[in-house]
Amino acid sequence: MGVAMSGGADSVALLLLLVELRKQLGIVLSVVHFNHKLRGKDSDEDEKFAGKLAEKHGLAFHAGRADIAAKAKSDKANLEDTARRARYQFFARLVEDGRVDKVAVAHTADDQAETVLAHILRGTGLAGLGGIHPALGHVVRPLLGVRRAELRVYLRSKKQTWREDATNRDTTRMRARIRKKLLPVLEKQFQAAVVEHLATLADLAREDEAFLGALVDDRMRRCVETGAGCAKISTSDLLNFSGKKDFTTEGTENAEKNFAVSGRIVRRIVGEVKPRGGQLGAEHVRAVLELAERGENGKRLQLPGGLAVRREHDLLIFSAAADEKTKKGREAREFAHAINLDGEETDICVPEVGCVFRLKVIDWPAKRGETIKRESVLDRDALRSPLVLRNWRPGDRFQPVGRRNAHKLKRLLNRKQIGRGEREGWPVLTSGGVLVWVRGFPVAAEFAASERTRAGILITEETIS
Repeated sequence: MGVAMSGGADSVALLLLLVELRKQLGIVLSVVHFNHKLRGKDSDEDEKFAGKLAEKHGLAFHAGRADIAAKAKSDKANLEDTARRARYQFFARLVEDGRVDKVAVAHTADDQAETVLAHILRGTGLAGLGGIHPALGHVVRPLLGVRRAELRVYLRSKKQTWREDATNRDTTRMRARIRKKLLPVLEKQFQAAVVEHLATLADLAREDEAFLGALVDDRMRRCVETGAGCAKISTSDLLNFSGKKDFTTEGTENAEKNFAVSGRIVRRIVGEVKPRGGQLGAEHVRAVLELAERGENGKRLQLPGGLAVRREHDLLIFSAAADEKTKKGREAREFAHAINLDGEETDICVPEVGCVFRLKVIDWPAKRGETIKRESVLDRDALRSPLVLRNWRPGDRFQPVGRRNAHKLKRLLNRKQIGRGEREGWPVLTSGGVLVWVRGFPVAAEFAASERTRAGILITEETIS
């Protein structure tokens, strides 16, 4: 187990406690230190201090370094958030490389109280009230129930020094103001046990959030269809749980009562699909639910993280917002393949849609007694050159068997509830520039096999493996 050691009192105390308990716990320890290079020589001295303490106790020392100020400036990101991300990425690499199995971090009950208060002041929901998790993945926090002052008493009893970080006293930072100003006032003038009460609140919030999270997991598995950078859910599955034997919502009849779950589903989908960073706010979630409840077909909303959600009939479709990349992606699904029907069978591989289309010449009178219907077979003699398999294009018109008139193909695809994203690359066959076949529809009425047909063309499709 690696012990994350900044050199401060809390992390030094954690190391000493685990050194004392390692035989009882059956663990092998090492010291982990990340140098953020934010305090010049002081940062380097922190690293040296951590290394010497590891050497004193005969422990392996793993050190990582990064110029966090430069990275935050380059990424136009918050300095503290950049430092935290870099630190935890270093921990993850140590685990991936097999140098440690877990990393113990020295967050205390005071850190928990400060975190909960910070989240409340910034605006938060149940997940934010949960504060710092005692264990998450490979990171464990064994001191979350211990007060900071108790650790200093312990260190003094051991005559062990530690390093002080001056930035912890910088009250221009919100966390320092909470620690130095807000919490002391709350303890002295309102509630002496405020730290313990906030820690209990965090425990209860995490329990409730875990329960709701399990409900969301279940509904995501059953109701959300995901693909590459895309997710779909029906509006009824998102808003209305009654009648589906969900024990948590028995007797509820409208979306407002189900917001606790439906709002979380929206957040989960966005978190999984968005192509880049971006904070989804409560107003965004409300807008998505409004779109599901009363939105018009085709309406679209832009969301943070380069994501858009649009309504297509009774579906909500979440996908990357249109930009140059998506335009190039659309162009990449355009294709046109000339077809020669001299042989009995012709295969056309179309990598743009990941399919092979097979055009097979059949003896129509001999085959018509089988399960093949005339609506799926073209009359070979009615076809004329050039014969082209291509993607559909705006303006295409088509009259399938069973329709009196030709209609815009876009309208027919919409009626089949084939969304905008699915339509890209939708295959069609033209004969002399006229649409004679469209995937998912009967063949064109004018070109369908009939009692006069001698040879038919049957089109089948296989996915490229």
